[in-house]
Amino acid sequence: MVIGDRLRALREEKKFSQRDIEKRTGLLRCYISRVENGYTVPAFQTLEKFARAFEVPMYQLFYDGNSPPKQLSAVKRKTGSKSFGASGKDARFMARFQSFLCRTDAKSQSILLLMAQKMARRKALQAAED
Repeated sequence: MVIGDRLRALREEKKFSQRDIEKRTGLLRCYISRVENGYTVPAFQTLEKFARAFEVPMYQLFYDGNSPPKQLSAVKRKTGSKSFGASGKDARFMARFQSFLCRTDAKSQSILLLMAQKMARRKALQAAED
């Protein structure tokens, strides 16, 4: 899903013009147009402005349903165990990896995730040996 397409659909559904959104958000109309046409990706704070302008909860900018999506249960981690990416050099590596992963296509993401699993297993084996 492209966020610009979703914002345009919400705007048209509410029968707002870009001028109306400009007045409600304080954003320039040319910026709104760039977002809707996919030339610019808005920051989280800007998305909050759009949600307030459309008078919808934030999740509706990303979800095309009438009720909120079901919340996934969080993965429980063992306390006291040192997991990969928790701190230090590993955490910096994971941040860079996450940034790179967001910019790749689906096929490349699956390859990178496979590599990450293998790296995590290797790291766990090394920790177990120590």
